[in-house]
Amino acid sequence: MDMAFVEVCLRMLLVFVLSWTIFHVTNRKKKKATKLADVATEERKEGGPDVIIVGAGVGGSALAYALAKDGRRVHVIERDMREPVRMMGEFMQPGGRLMLSKLGLQDCLEEIDAQKSTGIRLFKDGKETAACFPVDTNFPYEPSGRFFHNGRFVQRLRQKASSLPNVRLEEGTVRSLIEEKGVVKGVTYKNSSGEETTSFAPLTVVCDGCHSNLRRSLNDNNAEVTAYEIGYISRNCRLEQPDKLHLIMAKPSFAMMYQISSTDVRCNFELLSKNLPSVSNGEMASFVKNSIAPSYLSAFMWQVPLKLRKTFLKGLDEGSHIKITQAKRMPATLSRKKGVIVLGDAFNMRHPVIASGMMVLLSDILILSRLLKPLGNLGDENKVSEVMKSFYVLRKPMSATVNTLGNSFWQVLIASTDEAREAMRQGCFDYLSSGGFRTSGLMALIGGMNPRPLSLFYHLFVISLSSIGQLLSPFPTPLRVWHSLRLLDLSLKMLVPHLKAEGIGQMLSPTNAAAYRKSYMTATVV
Repeated sequence: MDMAFVEVCLRMLLVFVLSWTIFHVTNRKKKKATKLADVATEERKEGGPDVIIVGAGVGGSALAYALAKDGRRVHVIERDMREPVRMMGEFMQPGGRLMLSKLGLQDCLEEIDAQKSTGIRLFKDGKETAACFPVDTNFPYEPSGRFFHNGRFVQRLRQKASSLPNVRLEEGTVRSLIEEKGVVKGVTYKNSSGEETTSFAPLTVVCDGCHSNLRRSLNDNNAEVTAYEIGYISRNCRLEQPDKLHLIMAKPSFAMMYQISSTDVRCNFELLSKNLPSVSNGEMASFVKNSIAPSYLSAFMWQVPLKLRKTFLKGLDEGSHIKITQAKRMPATLSRKKGVIVLGDAFNMRHPVIASGMMVLLSDILILSRLLKPLGNLGDENKVSEVMKSFYVLRKPMSATVNTLGNSFWQVLIASTDEAREAMRQGCFDYLSSGGFRTSGLMALIGGMNPRPLSLFYHLFVISLSSIGQLLSPFPTPLRVWHSLRLLDLSLKMLVPHLKAEGIGQMLSPTNAAAYRKSYMTATVV
């Protein structure tokens, strides 16, 4: 009897302790949420921000300027306010320059020694050709791009954004997003003094690049590493044609050279293997000299041409810092949480071979800022969600065209002993060499001057057909027919994944392309 009584008492005590613990923890969470809500409300009363932007790179700075021009109070938090040293984001396509001008930021390409670009110089197997941006199109802006040091451009954008009184640009490291019932309310960050603090706003924009730590908590996207880009700068030299991006169809993949200032030439190449030569012990420099730009060129006509070799190796001979970065691709998906938007490389990536990432980003910012402008209350989660759905559709003509072209063009550039693959590689070179509508049409797509997925499909289809024609000549044999069928299969494998990822209806809709062109490709400049 006594033992039974003790057992009942112990059980009742255990139930009481568990109940008290659950109540205490729940109450603490409620108090914390209430305190955060009170702080957020107090910040709003004291003139707190309407928007928090995580990252002050190209995207964060441009968006801050666009939203502030519309009267929003913007708090931008950037991990490092020093001038970035990057080898990506050094080329602005003509379409990107148009977007920049529509945002009122065209002067940010001034006073940074940016160099004019009129097209591509393409090299393959000892032959070369030029492909220029078309001048006789309906493109409402100067049909040329710009090469530049990325860091100089970013600093100009930051200066432009911070010149507005309603932009607060602060150095700090964002630790996490502050959430309440699935809605992002702000961020926790460590400021330049090392103090952990918070910032609250109705809307938070994550724009912190391809290595974003916040992206993982917002969507299920995983970036795929496709290759490795290795680059350095050859200083105090100038290309014979500084207005052309020099693209060398080398082996195993491509190499590039372009004039990023009046005296600096960016040299870079791509490797597909994870087992890269070591930079620290000199293996990488030796690899470049022996494999990418060998002196015994007669047997290696497919590598860096002899006339470019001196400039290509100058940076290595002078000890220029070699940088290695990953080339990634990642389809765009909207955040599953409310109160937050993801942009830039944290949102969508494609292979960088056509250098159009900044153009897509600026296009996204232009679309988003126009959609948000009529909203009086950015804290209205339902209205912001509707805006994001519209944004996702409206961006398709530009983003889907660039994503598909960038990833497909990269696959074509990879050298192979496979006859079908090599025929497509040669077909692409011949297509850009042919001149007329073929060259101008494809260059208009590369330059963002005609962002129409249907037009892209047309050109890719014609390239495939012409490549098949070369395979079958001078007359078809069973083996040549087999290689032709495989080439057609390769073409479909390049396109079908993009159709699935981007959405067939949204991607192929001529109405979407026409609406985009009418709204964002007109001559009106801010």
